[in-house]
Amino acid sequence: MVEIPVDPVVEPVVRARAGAERAVLESFLDLQRAIVLRKVRGLTDADARRRLVPSATTLGGLLRHLALVERNWFVCLLDPGPGDVYLTSEEEATASFALAESDTVESLAAGYERACARSREIAARFDLDHVVPHPQLGEVSLRWILTHLIEETARHAGHADILRELTDGSTGAL
Repeated sequence: MVEIPVDPVVEPVVRARAGAERAVLESFLDLQRAIVLRKVRGLTDADARRRLVPSATTLGGLLRHLALVERNWFVCLLDPGPGDVYLTSEEEATASFALAESDTVESLAAGYERACARSREIAARFDLDHVVPHPQLGEVSLRWILTHLIEETARHAGHADILRELTDGSTGAL
C-alpha cells in the first residue's frame, strides 16, 4: 500500500478507519471542529463580523454558536454545575450568534477551543451507552450526543466554508 501524506488534522480520522466506534466518532467530531477553526484563521475581526447572508450568521457568530452548542450538550447535560441550564434550540439560536464589541477572532477561537477541550474531558468520563435526561427528547446517550455534534458542527463548517469564500475567495475544507 502506498502511503499518501495526510494533513495532521485528518490523520486521526485516517487512523480510526478500522478502529473502535468511539475513536471513529471522536475523530470525526474533532475533524469538523478543526475545519471550523481553520475557516476563521487569518481573518480580520471586521471580516469575522461581516454579514454576507440575510440571516445573522457570521464567521464570528458561528464560533460563538458552536462554543455554546458544545457547552449545552456536554456541560449542561452530562456535567451540569449550579446555574448550568440547557438551552432549547430556539433559546440557543437567539443567544449564540450575537457578538459583543470585545469579541475578536482570537478570543472567539480560543473560547471555542476551550469549550471543545471541556467537552472532550467530560465525554471521556462516560461510556457511549451512558444516558442522560434531555428536556425535549426524553433521554439521549453519549453516542447520540457525539453523532449530533458531528452533524451540527459539519453543517456549520459548511456554512463557514461558504462565508469564507464570500469573504476572500478562500476555498477548501482544509
